[in-house]
Amino acid sequence: MKNISTLLASIALIAVAVLFYLHFSHTEQVKKQVASAKIDRDTSTFRIAYFDIDTLQKNLQSFKDAEEEIKTKESNIKKHLTELNNTNQRRLRELQEKAQAGGMTQAEGEAAQRELAQRTQEFQQRELEYDQDLKRLQMDLMSSVQKDVEQFLKKYNQQKGYSYIISYRTGEFVYYKDSLLDITRDLVNGLNKEYVPRTKKGK
Repeated sequence: MKNISTLLASIALIAVAVLFYLHFSHTEQVKKQVASAKIDRDTSTFRIAYFDIDTLQKNLQSFKDAEEEIKTKESNIKKHLTELNNTNQRRLRELQEKAQAGGMTQAEGEAAQRELAQRTQEFQQRELEYDQDLKRLQMDLMSSVQKDVEQFLKKYNQQKGYSYIISYRTGEFVYYKDSLLDITRDLVNGLNKEYVPRTKKGK
């Protein structure tokens, strides 16, 4: 009788062990299936692409035109300031020669000093205004180019369905990139095709 009880207890213990194993084995299997399904779902909906900002700037016609316009503006500013400075220098020499020749009274000397001080102030004011104009032009042109890129990407992504489109530049935080995700060529071709120069927009 005692042996039968021991045997039944052993069988019951084995059965519990088997059920315990089957329960947790099934649970782990379900967890793996859920995790796998989650990964598949995430990777199918989360897509990312990038474009090389240096390559884009090098090949984008709107950016080239913006740079050329800025250079032209800067060159004209330097020309105007040089001409103004030369005019002031000539006037300074005239007053110095007159003073050295003894043909200038004290009142005329004081007036000459005020004139030179005013000319210097006007030059500095003009230089500041030109600098602000140049910075404003740079900001406007770069903002315009950036806006064109953003608007194109919105249309471009309606068919592509990327979750993120990021810009990349050599030396930045991106240490690895898959060339299959590079849309720089699409971006350059599409933007250049749609680009209308500012001179034509004004017509």
